[in-house]
Amino acid sequence: MSIVYLNGQFIPKEQASISPMDRGFLFADGVYEVVPSYQGKMVGFKQHMQRLNDGLAALEIAVDMTLAQWQRVFEQLLQQNGGGNLGIYLHISRGREDNRAHRYPQQLAPTIFAFTFEIPAEPVAEIDKAHTYKVVSEQDKRWKRCNIKSTALLGNIMHYRSGQKASVDEVLLFNERNELTEAAACNVFIVKDGVVVTPQLDNQILPGITRYILLDALEQDGQIPVEVRTVTMDEVRQADEIWLTSSSKEVAPVVELDGETVGNGQAGPVWQQAQALFSRVKYQY
Repeated sequence: MSIVYLNGQFIPKEQASISPMDRGFLFADGVYEVVPSYQGKMVGFKQHMQRLNDGLAALEIAVDMTLAQWQRVFEQLLQQNGGGNLGIYLHISRGREDNRAHRYPQQLAPTIFAFTFEIPAEPVAEIDKAHTYKVVSEQDKRWKRCNIKSTALLGNIMHYRSGQKASVDEVLLFNERNELTEAAACNVFIVKDGVVVTPQLDNQILPGITRYILLDALEQDGQIPVEVRTVTMDEVRQADEIWLTSSSKEVAPVVELDGETVGNGQAGPVWQQAQALFSRVKYQY
């Protein structure tokens, strides 16, 4: 029996219930975070909570929880669910009101819900053991505030479904100018001639925590040159390596794009360096 956190209480999942009048249910009026943990050690906890607060501020949802309080909630949730390799899902909606109305209601009590789920073992930076991915590309159909980690994920789901129909793992997205944005559920990096490149953050791109840690680690290490700039899909198609980054995948090598082999069809040597670096430093964030 798994234990969840709902509005200040730790209870069995089977006993958790939320009103159908909750704005999270009616409007997807809320934000969420997913924090990975391995044997009780969380990755990027402070950065995840900062992104959560940024999203709450953008939506004008007030939550009176300090970083220390969130940490205690997460640690207790991990402990009550047996530890191990667990992801923590945190979902905050604006809350429940009696009437369905588009206006922002004032002074609602937010609904706060969290649970854990099993995640795979930590990725290993070995080319012959890498979990590789195949992807296709599509024009980005999502809304224009993708920098907010909103629970309104219908656009992402539709893109992801396209990938399922094409029997691939993910979908790379590009805007009307043929510029790479991100993937349905990941940020994207490319490698060309030993240089790591990723799009700069704007309203089209979620500020991924794995992206942040990886870029910071690469800059501090200084061994691999990095560029953060506009990336065209022509560059993506000519890349030596393509990576997906997310809290669940860490740094994941792409070996096929739109049916064409990426590089030599295996995880690349720059990926191996980047994943090894990420593995060394990720618990420092």
